[in-house]
Amino acid sequence: MPLKNPYETLLRISEEINTVHDIDALLERIMDRLLEALEAERGFILLRNEGEGGRFEAVTARNISKESIDSIRDLSSSVVNQVLDSGEAVLSLDAQADQRFAGAESIVMHQIKSVMCTPLKKDDRLLGAIYVDSRVATRQFDEQSLTFLKAFAGQAAIAISNARMLNMLQNENRVLRRQMNTGQLFPEIIGKSKPMQQIFDMIRDVADSTASVLITGESGTGKELVARALHVHSSRSNKPFIPVFCGSLAENLLESELFGHKKGAFTGATEGKIGLFEEAHQGTIFLDEIADISMNLQTKLLRVLQEGEVKRVGDNQLRKVDVRVLSATNKDLWKEVEQGNFREDLYFRLNVIEIHVPALRERREDIPLLCEHFLKIYAQKNKRNIKRVTPEALRLLQEYHWPGNVRELENAMERAVILARGTEIGPEHFRMRKSAADIPIGKTLKEINKYAILKTLELVEGNNTRAAEILGVSRRWLQYQLKEWGMVRGN
Repeated sequence: MPLKNPYETLLRISEEINTVHDIDALLERIMDRLLEALEAERGFILLRNEGEGGRFEAVTARNISKESIDSIRDLSSSVVNQVLDSGEAVLSLDAQADQRFAGAESIVMHQIKSVMCTPLKKDDRLLGAIYVDSRVATRQFDEQSLTFLKAFAGQAAIAISNARMLNMLQNENRVLRRQMNTGQLFPEIIGKSKPMQQIFDMIRDVADSTASVLITGESGTGKELVARALHVHSSRSNKPFIPVFCGSLAENLLESELFGHKKGAFTGATEGKIGLFEEAHQGTIFLDEIADISMNLQTKLLRVLQEGEVKRVGDNQLRKVDVRVLSATNKDLWKEVEQGNFREDLYFRLNVIEIHVPALRERREDIPLLCEHFLKIYAQKNKRNIKRVTPEALRLLQEYHWPGNVRELENAMERAVILARGTEIGPEHFRMRKSAADIPIGKTLKEINKYAILKTLELVEGNNTRAAEILGVSRRWLQYQLKEWGMVRGN
């Protein structure tokens, strides 16, 4: 079937597709314009999926269902796979009579009269293939059609490659901008791990709402930092943020702190006092260790959340307050509800949104960033010229289980900065707590000592001098032990 003005058509289509930069829209445009130019009935484009082991997948199609594409790819041992394997185009003027397709059920089933398929290549790199066919005898392809398809595929491959590159650069730019913004928006919360990125996303999503947020996680994970970030990025940021540690005060003192008291309300109340809820009016109050408050205080807190009212101790007057309540706990609060220690209605009022802060052992990849952060703080504070934490020390820190989480790491870094005498912090500057899991069970003392020595050597990559420093023994003694075990090694 002769083409009308093939060169003009090719030029016009090339100019058009090179203005489309969205990869999905581009593939649709390529398919539409190709079928129009060839007066083809059906077609599809295969592209290599770099994320799926380089497998070729159908990314767009016209007048062909996915099942039909799979069926055609069955015969593609003679067409599509031949093109992908050889990198050369294939044309069948009469598919029904073509011996290459003998026994191909889909040719008969789909009544295909003519077939063309050509590779999509950019700089000798195979991107995929374009397949078209016709089931109408008056629209059978010829050599001119194949020449046009090959020239068109060359332009399409360039456009697809450019669109993919642009898409990749835009994605990288978004990631970098997000990481940069994360550092600017949450300078006190250190971390680039996936769990921390999810927390940053949650903070962005809920910061400016009025919803109560329950922040969960082990002690020392940084729950108050999350609460402060929620306040700072809310519309209440220019109003008070008041943290309250609920586990440190007796019930009567905590009640007076939260709700205030009237003069003479109890012995020692020589004057009236405004409560923290009133102080936090139009701002945010953060109730840390919320699981520790008594049932009596839970009832009064529920009234604040439901009615927006507080009553000072010894006073009958109700006072309106507009306060956003953030709370935190290191306990399983729902378990406390089930055990009768916490009100179910209060639980649901506090837990409109839950943000879980992961333990440090669940985001070990953030430990180098945290070390760098604390090193800067405590080196400056203690006027120490310490440049870095050595790789051996970082390996030690990343292998440790951190029961005290970020708070324990901060304390360890502060101690290491104070103890270090040079410009580096090494493993010898840390004294990590041992857990039962760190000690081999059912071993003799001699075997445990050997285990500790070998683990230390592994940590410092076989450096005898460094291992001896960490173990608190002489290098000569260490070498003697290794010789006893038939494991003499150099420095």
